[in-house]
Amino acid sequence: MENSDDVYLTLSKPAEGEVYKEKGSKFIAYAYPLTSADQVDHLIQLLKKAHHKARHWCYAWQTGVEKPVFRYNDDGEPNNSAGKPIYGQILSFGLSNVLIIVVRYFGGTKLGVGGLIVAYRSAARLALENAELIEKTLTRELHLTFDYAHMDKVMRLIKENDLDILSQKMELNCVFLLSVRKNKMEQVATLFEDLRCVEVKKVN
Repeated sequence: MENSDDVYLTLSKPAEGEVYKEKGSKFIAYAYPLTSADQVDHLIQLLKKAHHKARHWCYAWQTGVEKPVFRYNDDGEPNNSAGKPIYGQILSFGLSNVLIIVVRYFGGTKLGVGGLIVAYRSAARLALENAELIEKTLTRELHLTFDYAHMDKVMRLIKENDLDILSQKMELNCVFLLSVRKNKMEQVATLFEDLRCVEVKKVN
């Protein structure tokens, strides 16, 4: 991965691991890219419907890069025997903005805390090994206000710096909202300020 504090690793799409079996129990892990923690409950409920005969749906997730937020849940398994080892795999793979849910079908034989830790950790790893990992960059938003007469100057800088326009209002007084890579924000903002015909505001 690129060595930069505005680059992070996540999943490009959902992934499923092979079934991990231990003493009759079956563990199936599902990994999802997350844009918000608000998605977690919905994804868990979808798996509960798909695997309604399962006994446990244990999970771990992490969102945010600069200020990470994480949670893990044992869903009735012994304390720290499921959610924590699942979360450990998120850390081991160096991922952000990801959810892993491991579904367990109970096989009738108790595995003990040590056996559960190995099973949940192994199942989570199988899903991540099947996942397609991608690098993403942190971005900030830049708000520009300028007269339409200066449109050519503004558009030239946008194209030269390969910036994404999130929204635009083009009238006599134009307003653009741009997406700028975090580490390039100061440089890009200065370029627009140097035009001296653009009002520049960093949104976040």
